[in-house]
Amino acid sequence: MKNFFISDIDNITPGKEVHVKGWAQDIRLMKNIAFIIVRDSTGLVQATVKRDCPDFHKLETLSRESVVEITGTVPEKVQSNIGREILVTSVELINMAEVPLPIGITDNVETDMDTRFNSRFLDLRKPEIGRIFQAKSAILWGIRNFLMSQGFTEVQTPKTVSAATEGGAELFHVKYFEKNIFLNQSPQLYKEMLVASGVERVFEVGPAFRAEEHNTPRHLNEFTSIDIEMGFADHHDAMHMLENAIAKGISNFLENVRDASSFSVVKEKPVTPFPRVSYLECIKILKGEGYPAVHGEDLNNEALKIIGKKFDGFYFITDWPTSVRPFYTALLDNNPEYTKSYDLQFREIEITSGAQRVHNPAELKRRIEDKGLDSDDFEFYLRTFKYGMPPHAGWGLGLERLVQVILGLPNIREASLFPRDRNRVFP
Repeated sequence: MKNFFISDIDNITPGKEVHVKGWAQDIRLMKNIAFIIVRDSTGLVQATVKRDCPDFHKLETLSRESVVEITGTVPEKVQSNIGREILVTSVELINMAEVPLPIGITDNVETDMDTRFNSRFLDLRKPEIGRIFQAKSAILWGIRNFLMSQGFTEVQTPKTVSAATEGGAELFHVKYFEKNIFLNQSPQLYKEMLVASGVERVFEVGPAFRAEEHNTPRHLNEFTSIDIEMGFADHHDAMHMLENAIAKGISNFLENVRDASSFSVVKEKPVTPFPRVSYLECIKILKGEGYPAVHGEDLNNEALKIIGKKFDGFYFITDWPTSVRPFYTALLDNNPEYTKSYDLQFREIEITSGAQRVHNPAELKRRIEDKGLDSDDFEFYLRTFKYGMPPHAGWGLGLERLVQVILGLPNIREASLFPRDRNRVFP
């Protein structure tokens, strides 16, 4: 017998037999009739069981969230405020859920985040939680399809590396046989090596690791990064690719996830191109607002809140100072104190960093050493620049941060199936 998704029932002719499997979300047992609200990943249905059903007695011990098979027919007139109903002919218990549940699924009781994540497999059964990951999947699928349509090749690069990508102390050290290595912060170096290999446009979707001791609603220590690199391109080309990729991701989400606009902050596909404002212009804005901005330093959250109020949605901050950008960031032609770099912001929240890269090997070696790093540790990387490296640019986009912004989630952990932060390494 064919198994139906619950949402398929909307298109079933009344009187036709259906067969669904799911979780018993709620059970109401009366003398001569019982109602089971059954849930699968596509929705809910009311299963109406009359006393004369041979399996009626099974409902006397049925617990909420048990897995059941329901067979029955679609009525001519639905008697359920859910909008779907099955008149049941048989009920089979597949797996009984223990009582009590560690956390409620539909109970109107607020549960703290740690308790929820300790039982994340149950937390994800909540429709309002599950739809976050439907949105995440649709956004990623839209971005991925757009990049493929632009001639990009998807690649997979190592996540264990012998040298820091970005420099600094934000590294997880790993014992790897007889060696001490790191979990990769970014596929940056490998993306550039692939451009040098003749794969002019590459992208990767994969985990990235940052040993930052943040404990904020916007930071994870393991996150999903969407990275691209484009050969024969500058930072303007990369920004153009980024804004259109995000617009396509949002469009795919709004078009393909049921009731998307009802739980999204972003209600429509954003208009491109996004506004651009330079770092120096930001400093002027801050000083004009009486904020004590220090030229040459990064912009903190308070400063970004002031700037973000000037824009409705997504915008770029461009031309960051050399002092706050990684060694591989290209310098402005007319002023080496600044770089061909950008951040994509949504109001005060940074979503993406990107830049045109240094492609001259001598300059790159000098920049590595200027950052206090040992250029010998990067010999495998520098070698690829000695045999014909084109100008190139790219970006790295945190998927969970993007989802948090689009859906207006209060905490980035909500956008991660099994979040990893400085305190949580389970489940």
